[in-house]
Amino acid sequence: MALVLVIEGLFPFLSPGGWRRMFAQILQLSDGQIRFFGLCSILAGLVWLWWQGL
Repeated sequence: MALVLVIEGLFPFLSPGGWRRMFAQILQLSDGQIRFFGLCSILAGLVWLWWQGL
């Protein structure tokens, strides 16, 4: 979890303007689109955990 926080903090630290623009674009997405990206993230994380377990 700590590594996630480090990675999540890199972009706003290195490029606050780019992060702000990206966040503004995310706010323009519909709920369904946001849910789809959330589901993709969950599935990618689960596959990664499964892969690490091999």
